Amino acid sequence: MGSNKKVILSRVYLVYFGTLVFALLIIGKMVYIRYKDGPALLAKAKKQEIKIFTLKADRGNILSDRDNLLATSVPIFEIRMDMATGYISRPYFNRKVDSLAYRLASLFKDRSQAYYRRILKKARARGNRYLLIHRHVNYSQLKQLRTFPILRKGKNMGGLIVIQKTTRSLPFGQLAARTIGYENNKEHLFVGLEGAYSNVLTGVNGKQIRRRINGGAWLPVHSDNEIEPRNGEDITTTLDMNLQDVAENALLKQMRKHEAEMGCAVLMQVKTGDIKAIANLRLDKKKGTYVESYNMAIGEKYEPGSTFKLASVISALDDHKFKLSDTVSVKKGYVIYYGRKLRDVHVIGDGLITIRQAFEHSSNVGISKVIQRAYKNNPSKFVDHLYAMDLNKPLGLKIAGEARPYINSPKDKKYWYLTSLPWMSVGYGLELTPLQLLTFYNAVANNGVEVKPRFVTAITDGGRIVKKFGVQVRNPKIAPLSVIRQVQSLLVGVVLHGTAQNLKNKHFQIAGKTGTAKIAKDGKYIPGAYNATFVGYFPASDPQYSCIVVINKPRHGYYGSGVAAPVFKEIADKIYATSLALHVKSQRDTVKESVPLAVNAAWYPDLKTIYKDLGVKIAKGSYAETWTVTGDKHDKIVFRPKTFAKNMVPNVKGMTAKDAVYLLGNMGFNTILQGRGVVYQQSLKPGIRFRKGQRILIRLTNL
Repeated sequence: MGSNKKVILSRVYLVYFGTLVFALLIIGKMVYIRYKDGPALLAKAKKQEIKIFTLKADRGNILSDRDNLLATSVPIFEIRMDMATGYISRPYFNRKVDSLAYRLASLFKDRSQAYYRRILKKARARGNRYLLIHRHVNYSQLKQLRTFPILRKGKNMGGLIVIQKTTRSLPFGQLAARTIGYENNKEHLFVGLEGAYSNVLTGVNGKQIRRRINGGAWLPVHSDNEIEPRNGEDITTTLDMNLQDVAENALLKQMRKHEAEMGCAVLMQVKTGDIKAIANLRLDKKKGTYVESYNMAIGEKYEPGSTFKLASVISALDDHKFKLSDTVSVKKGYVIYYGRKLRDVHVIGDGLITIRQAFEHSSNVGISKVIQRAYKNNPSKFVDHLYAMDLNKPLGLKIAGEARPYINSPKDKKYWYLTSLPWMSVGYGLELTPLQLLTFYNAVANNGVEVKPRFVTAITDGGRIVKKFGVQVRNPKIAPLSVIRQVQSLLVGVVLHGTAQNLKNKHFQIAGKTGTAKIAKDGKYIPGAYNATFVGYFPASDPQYSCIVVINKPRHGYYGSGVAAPVFKEIADKIYATSLALHVKSQRDTVKESVPLAVNAAWYPDLKTIYKDLGVKIAKGSYAETWTVTGDKHDKIVFRPKTFAKNMVPNVKGMTAKDAVYLLGNMGFNTILQGRGVVYQQSLKPGIRFRKGQRILIRLTNL
């Protein structure tokens, strides 16, 4: 028994000794870690728990001339789901998965219920902790998602993962979309105004220190080193979305009618150069629809054809080479220059016509003959005139992609031929963009003062103006005023007597020029391929707007008068129909009509101010306090009070949207608007009784 005791004690001592050695090793390791590896490990742990996050700044807004949002940043959410969370039991998941799949399919309408059920079950089986549900979810959809089975339990209990991002939204859809701009996803560069003013719109990102807590979430840590993000500034553009809508619809209608490949329409204010509308449409041959995918007005240069005859005539008149009453023979309908034939569409008159008639009826033969005769021995002088009118210089727009104009010169021996001068005089052998050509015509409308096209008027920050952009005069005098007056009469004559008589109307005068030009490719003209153009301004007596319309490769008809001019007419007519100022101006400038347009019902103080500013004579004793109707008496305007019976539906037809909404709102109606312009229809019949809060629909039109 003694020997057994010794054996047991020896074993105990051995275990005790081993334990002691192991404990000493642990203590030694702890001391080593504490003083040797400790600082490095503590720093590493701290680094893993603390992280610097970027606080993304919001991109600034792009606004219309009336402060409507054209482009803005809106929150968008990426939705994922943690399918491996232990809080979602298997029985609960199996009970709710069908219902969740049904709700997801109903909300997004991009996949079937079976599809969502399949991916949910597969992700559950694999323990997927980051299952993608949908990448682009708006706030309204997110609110609905939070009520869905399983997901309604939130992040931890329901596995819902919400990742907030921002995306650029265009509230007006495709209207002027290519000019407003967007991000090129391939190169991550902005185009259009988004790109031109990206340094203004892009804010400065901030920095924030956050610490990881249990559950993996990151919470902000108070620090003096935190940098708040500075959001981007806003830009106010010259675009009027009502006019943009008019221009785009008029262009689209005509392009569909003629099955054209591409087209543009640009509306500019004469005095300021403000671009009020710019529509660019191109046929997507795969989809068979027209889209704003290319800024033709700025980026596409083309041979302008007969619209360039204006520059030719200005040059020769400035040099006193002829008078508009001089005659030129066009009897054969063609002329041959050095073995090359230049034709007219048809013989004009009896074949011996004035230069005025040659321009108004767009005679290639007549204009080329007088220019060839004037500058044959010194073509450089003709080209120098074109250069002096800045026709060879780009506009210098901030919007990227402007094509450089091309006007040949005799100094370039390689490309100057004996036939260059006569062909150049009628718009061939040179290239301009639609906006460059419009800027030239706008200068003629502006009595020779050429202003640079303006797209942006101000940079603002929270409504505070940071910077204003004034009118830029590009050329104070493209030609003497005496010459400008003569060619202005020519442009009016084109509409009254010449190729654009389809634009003639009794309300206001249009001035402009048609152009029909062949399209060349690789140095050869494509059979049956044309650009149809009309460019001009209105009202001719006091120009307020200039406009150009170019339609590329129309399949049914190709003359500028029949293809492009109707778009110009629709734009001009709708602007005139909705502008009281133009009504009064045109009527004051018309001999037969001296009384302004009668108004059915309007707010008296506003209407009186407008008439007074326009110098309209008001009949003595004419007066109203609130609402008024107008009439005429001895060539003067008469105001008469307009009353509306209580509890009776008023007649608001013919009223502006502003006046109609104000009146109906004060009477207690719930007013719903459709369209823009003036009221032409109302859902409740005038004169019947109504109750307060009753809904009334009023339809508006620009016509």
